[in-house]
Amino acid sequence: MAKYKLEYIWLDGYKPVPNIRGKTLIKDFESFPTLEQLPNWGFDGSSTQQAEGHNSDCVLKPVARYLDSTVKNGVIVLCEVLHHDLTPHSTNARATILDDPETWFGFEQEYFLYKDGQPLGFPAEGFPKEGQGRYYCGVGYSLMGSIAREIVNKHLDLCLDAGINHEGINSEVAKGQWEFQIFGKGSRKAADEMWVARYLLIRLCEKYGVDVNWHCKPLGATDWNGSGMHSNFSTKYLREVGGKEYFESLMAAFDKYKAEHIAVYGPDNHMRLTGLHETQAIDKFNYGVANRGASIRLPNSMPKNGYKGYLEDRRPNSQGDPYQIASRILETIGTVSHPK
Repeated sequence: MAKYKLEYIWLDGYKPVPNIRGKTLIKDFESFPTLEQLPNWGFDGSSTQQAEGHNSDCVLKPVARYLDSTVKNGVIVLCEVLHHDLTPHSTNARATILDDPETWFGFEQEYFLYKDGQPLGFPAEGFPKEGQGRYYCGVGYSLMGSIAREIVNKHLDLCLDAGINHEGINSEVAKGQWEFQIFGKGSRKAADEMWVARYLLIRLCEKYGVDVNWHCKPLGATDWNGSGMHSNFSTKYLREVGGKEYFESLMAAFDKYKAEHIAVYGPDNHMRLTGLHETQAIDKFNYGVANRGASIRLPNSMPKNGYKGYLEDRRPNSQGDPYQIASRILETIGTVSHPK
């Protein structure tokens, strides 16, 4: 028997964006525990805006586990929050979302690394002498600094060690801005892995005295890009059948429900979706081939392949909840009939 360090993590009740919380339980196991071997646990919901002090016990229900390679016998245990009667808590977005294992999601998570209240590499006051542009996929100390690449590469390794389907990294258009990509089959799996990847990055940055700023427009109304979480999706029908008629019906539905999508695509999105900096205006909807100023971008390959493949919804922002985003995408897809 070995003692395993089980780091139970969950989403708290703060709004509009939940925080990730975590605490450690020590348990004996013969080998890396299965999900079924992990017990429910509890926490004080009055400290996380999930309960009143006079009735504060909330339940943590393990729903996925991952290797934590930073500690000996470490396990990250992703949990849903339940009431004491084991019904889903009102803050538990995961429990009620639509899910379809045949729908594939790829989330592109953008973020800024911040130190002392500024993006990493910014001067103490004002802005860098060089505006945005060369930082995108940039190379060299003057552009990237000395620790950012070390952080993102270590984060990549931690995700791969954990079994997360991390698909790549790149520096972004603004100084101090980066992106990583997570792919999963089914909304729950993809969103689970995105939340755990976020957790690993936040925790890693503690070591460097750096914060992760997930806000969609941390530099405000300036000529610096905001951060999104572009959401790529592909149903089995889109991959195998497609067709222009179905595609146009699908886009009409996304236009019809644009307000419902924006409602769950992350807070303060009006600051980011302005029609500038590779965005469409928040109150408009359009689509286009290879158009990064569109609400939904089609890759060049899709129309060439009979409108089969995947689509990229560019509206979700960097603070968006991937559970709610994926579920809303599935809900809209479900309103569109397949041509006969």
